[in-house]
Amino acid sequence: MIGEVTLTSGARAQYYVDAKRAILRPAGFAALGTLLATQLSDWRATAVGGMTMGADPVACAALAGGADVKAFFVRKEAKAHGLQRRVEGPALTPGDRCVVVEDVVTTGGSTLAAIEALHEEGREICGVISVLDRLAGGSAAIERAARAPYVALTTIDEVYPERPDRQER
Repeated sequence: MIGEVTLTSGARAQYYVDAKRAILRPAGFAALGTLLATQLSDWRATAVGGMTMGADPVACAALAGGADVKAFFVRKEAKAHGLQRRVEGPALTPGDRCVVVEDVVTTGGSTLAAIEALHEEGREICGVISVLDRLAGGSAAIERAARAPYVALTTIDEVYPERPDRQER
């Protein structure tokens, strides 16, 4: 979407990428599931998820795509009632190999929060995947925090190469 918006990080941008508009349609969901299932298998992942909302459809697409993994969602903070969990879904065990997913990465703030929550629970992260990387510096921070590889299925350069803020690479 072209036009000024405020991103999750608080930064202002002249365009917005709403990946959910593509991945929450049958063809987009199926394609994403296939791509994720392949990468998760390559990394021998046993669990997939990330910060709730951005990661929710991505993790579910992996399951629908045939990935033999557990899905989980990370809350911004633990619930004050019920089981008072921050990481929801099937119980993760010390041997689980987690992949953190996100729809769109800019600075990586949401992804970094999910990584931190998993590390606080002693979980191993074997990789991080985003549907789209805005190429705004998040990838380096994510790889450092996860201590694992980061893969973007596509980048803003591929989706919107003529954008006004594009820096020559």
